[in-house]
Amino acid sequence: MTRDPHDETYPSQAVVLAGGQGSRLRPYTDDRPKPMVEIPGTGMPIIGHQLAWLAAEGVTDAVVSCGHLAEVLQEWLACTELPLRVSTVIENEPLGRGGGLKYAAASLPRPDEPWYATNGDIWTRFSLREFAAFHAERDATATLALARPRIPWGAVETDEFGHVLDFIESPPSPYLINAGVYVFSAEFAGLLPDRGDHERTTFPRLARERRLAGFPLPQGAYWRAIDTAKDLTEAAKELGGGD
Repeated sequence: MTRDPHDETYPSQAVVLAGGQGSRLRPYTDDRPKPMVEIPGTGMPIIGHQLAWLAAEGVTDAVVSCGHLAEVLQEWLACTELPLRVSTVIENEPLGRGGGLKYAAASLPRPDEPWYATNGDIWTRFSLREFAAFHAERDATATLALARPRIPWGAVETDEFGHVLDFIESPPSPYLINAGVYVFSAEFAGLLPDRGDHERTTFPRLARERRLAGFPLPQGAYWRAIDTAKDLTEAAKELGGGD
């Protein structure tokens, strides 16, 4: 858990937002929170893979924000040999995404240093160090990872006369989306609302001030949001049952 002594660019702490109910993943989430759902064949819940990834990228401390069936997640954390230090917080009342993020950030061990945050239902692998360097180079207050997911339907390519030229199965989206992974400068926590959604308040404000950056995931980087049973099946297929 040692840090690179000559570099403050790379955060060593993170918040994992793991409080969602995961209603679209039922029945898997009937008895466990969404991040505790296992991707078939991997032998580990989603959050286990996330914590391993964070640790491999230099994170030594993580704060997990719990909500739905928090005790199941807390028990797993207590009984599992983890590659980094993990603490948990529980919202006593709904604070919204921005308020929840601010509440969890208050428990970070080094409030004067930058930090990562990730949604608890994201399955991805890319270099967080490159991500943090991108953030620092732009002197951003917040930087979003941006993904280009595949469209779940087949696309039809036509010419200017309306002739069908080709059928393309599940092409990449022409638009980048918020990938649910972030790097924040230390001052970002103070800009979050006590209640409400930071994507409707803090992020638009930072964008107007040119203090919000977007980091496109490198070509070939794996990314998937685990929202439905189909996502679990597809992730297992794509990963070949391994990490």
